[in-house]
Amino acid sequence: MAESASATAPAKFSVVSMLTIALLAVIGGGGSAWFVIQRAKAADTSHADPGLVPKYTVHLEGFTVNLADTEETHFLRVTMDLGIDRLPDGTNREKPASGMPVARIRDAVLSVLTVCKAAPLLTPEGKEQLKKNLLEALHHQVPELDVRDVYFTEFLVQR
Repeated sequence: MAESASATAPAKFSVVSMLTIALLAVIGGGGSAWFVIQRAKAADTSHADPGLVPKYTVHLEGFTVNLADTEETHFLRVTMDLGIDRLPDGTNREKPASGMPVARIRDAVLSVLTVCKAAPLLTPEGKEQLKKNLLEALHHQVPELDVRDVYFTEFLVQR
């Protein structure tokens, strides 16, 4: 009987030790994978993809418009730049605004600005919505520019 007891003891020890080692390997592997994923996410947020930034920025002269508020007269003064990836044919790379269809661009912008009301423009959400509306109007009225972003460089609502 002594022989059979000693034969099962090493078998129990090896099964328990193997399960422990396997459990530790799974926990260690999961922890390592989590660490690698977290570092990759941090690297993604700290280094913006240069492909997402427009190649050219075109400055537009300022706009001053009456807003669509009916109860009082409000004004908006805004200056903006447009982010685009390619310049239209015949445009000088040193002066991107030189070959732009400025009249059509300004008309598209004015058509959006003049229907705005003051209160929403005072919130960050209102400014973001205005950018979306401007992009939509520019894509519709001046599609050859393929404007990717609108940057406000001056923004003043007078109430």
